[in-house]
Amino acid sequence: MPRFSIIVPSHGVAGRLSLALASVLTQPFGDFELIPVCDAPDSPATTVVDGYAERDCRVAPVYSPPSAGLAGARNAGVRAATGEWLLFLDGDDMLVPGALGALDARLCETGDVDVLHFEHERIPWWMGEPTNPAALLLSRAPGVVFAPGQAPELTGVQLPAWSAAYRRAFLAEQRLAFPEGHFTDVGFGGLVVASAERMAVLHQVLVRHLLRRQGSRLGRPGEHHFELLDQAELVLTRAAELGLSEGRRGPLFEQLVAAVLKTAAHPRRLPWGRRSFFRRASRLYRRHCPDGFRTPGGSLGVQHRLLANGAYLAFRALRWANQAAAKATSSVPWPHGLRTRLWYRLQLRQPLDENLAVYCAYWGRGYVCNPAAIHAKARELAPHLRSVFLVEADQEHTVPQDVEYAVIGSRAYWDVLARAKYLINNANFADAVVKREGSVHLSTQHGTPLKKMGADQSTYPVVAAATGSFAKLLARVDRWDYNLTANRHSTEMWESAYPSAHEPLEYGYPRNDVYYTATAADVARVRRELGIPEGKKALLYAPTHRDYSTGFETSLDLAALCEEIGDEYVVLLRAHYFYDQGAARGTGRIIDVTGHRSAEDVCLAADALITDYSSIMFDYANLDRPIVVYADDWDVYRELRGVYFDLMEAPPGRVARTPGELAAVFRDGSWADEEAGALRAAFRERFCQFDDGQSAERVVRRVLLGEPAESIPAVIPLAERVPAPAPVLVRS
Repeated sequence: MPRFSIIVPSHGVAGRLSLALASVLTQPFGDFELIPVCDAPDSPATTVVDGYAERDCRVAPVYSPPSAGLAGARNAGVRAATGEWLLFLDGDDMLVPGALGALDARLCETGDVDVLHFEHERIPWWMGEPTNPAALLLSRAPGVVFAPGQAPELTGVQLPAWSAAYRRAFLAEQRLAFPEGHFTDVGFGGLVVASAERMAVLHQVLVRHLLRRQGSRLGRPGEHHFELLDQAELVLTRAAELGLSEGRRGPLFEQLVAAVLKTAAHPRRLPWGRRSFFRRASRLYRRHCPDGFRTPGGSLGVQHRLLANGAYLAFRALRWANQAAAKATSSVPWPHGLRTRLWYRLQLRQPLDENLAVYCAYWGRGYVCNPAAIHAKARELAPHLRSVFLVEADQEHTVPQDVEYAVIGSRAYWDVLARAKYLINNANFADAVVKREGSVHLSTQHGTPLKKMGADQSTYPVVAAATGSFAKLLARVDRWDYNLTANRHSTEMWESAYPSAHEPLEYGYPRNDVYYTATAADVARVRRELGIPEGKKALLYAPTHRDYSTGFETSLDLAALCEEIGDEYVVLLRAHYFYDQGAARGTGRIIDVTGHRSAEDVCLAADALITDYSSIMFDYANLDRPIVVYADDWDVYRELRGVYFDLMEAPPGRVARTPGELAAVFRDGSWADEEAGALRAAFRERFCQFDDGQSAERVVRRVLLGEPAESIPAVIPLAERVPAPAPVLVRS
């Protein structure tokens, strides 16, 4: 029998789940079993769990359907547990180093108590100091083993389930389980302490709870807040049945009523049904108020008396300031120009057009990237939709003749933004765009993150200054309903970079579909268009943007490189899209393809990629062609820009730190040797997880056609995919 069974429900937490599981498996105290509770065999969280289960025999996953909720997941874990003690972690939690050892030592001192409470920290999602809300409450408890009556303030309803260890035999003997519905921690904690005979505390932080920017699911608006009354009813009824003393029932009643009053006075939690909630709470109050209960003083005491008397109108008047919520559009940063502002406001009052989809890429830079790929697939699979692409005035020429578009800033632009059911962007729409109820916003992203993104840039001064207001950034992120990801790494990084309530879609990048659907004829055609000479190997050089530099500049002398590596090569120069002015043009052995609209075409034409830290490497890896990383300023880039992983430790191929080293890997052939291939294979395994040629179809079916997740085409395994043929296999 293991000492501890640690139960971790995983539904909806794939982005942070690895942190939780790793915090358990790296504990020096190893006598435990780890029971992740998965929602479905093919879910993102299950994939994370399976990886850990393959590597560590102590990981024993079980399944619980999403419909069973958090309570069902935890109860499923309890049924599978064999340990002496039970601990519960949420997917947002981490055990602190040494937690299990400290807990074991304390339990050796206390013996077989029924429950042992310990402290925890709540870690802010972005900034601010951690808080320890359990410390004050536990400080009032005796330092030795005690009966619950000796610490009546420790009722269990104010602490989460993951802030205690529970003796499994005690829960089984008392037939205690997590009650169904929301606020299950309130019900479970109250039932446990009401039934316990021996308790103890540990004055030490064992769990770190990572707060989400969007807050707890329990704090969101909805009818689920009525379930708080159900949990209070359950606990107070059980306390009466057990004959708890008035000294214990008083604090229990007061703490539950405090939670109920907080909800009753919170207008955003109950956008409707506040009167019904208040009336039900009033009946509960009168039914369970202990004899001799003394109401608190001050404003809280007034609220108690109003609740006891069912005086809803008086209660509402007292709390009027908190209930007066502004309308959703009252704080909208309206577009510039009075006429435009008034016109947009007028259009927002019109019904949504259920068959209108609006697309934009790179802030209007043209018909490109993931939005263009989704747009093209939507015309095939959802022809009933009217699709409008948004572009800047100087990019109208990039839009195919048969594609409807609107120029950014025009009246047509604001019309479609106000009325569209579906809004798809690889960056973000303007601050002034309102997220209307019923609309669906999809962020497609435009690359896999090596460099820090979004809120994670806040600690890098140069980048933070260029980013501008993080509050505005996150307000834009809050409009997202879905966020597209090409690999599990991105899923996890977007979780911290763009914290919000959107759903991640692990469907791959639609723009990369072409890497599996293009033919030899397509590759030959692109090479002719770019002017690549017959019989030459084309090396695509695509460096990234440096936030700490102005304008496009590279320390690599391409002409000198061409001379050193021999005349069998030509170089395709593609600068970052920030510097994409101009058209493709041939200049001898260096061909500038910066102005070519399709990065995917350029990649198809290249025999190999040379890049520094650009996300193009993750896309190009789908082609399974050689990649060389030229990292002459890696240390500076990592320090000033910030990165999510050490590219030097996990590169997609050979790494060169000087021009001489770069030339050498092409002269000696190591750019395409067996070792380079092994590095590329590992890189593809990690970062090409969901790109398989069907990404656009998955997006259209799920987002635009509303098909259920379980009916979406599964991702083809990497080993079964066939990339587009390499240029060496085709003739121009």
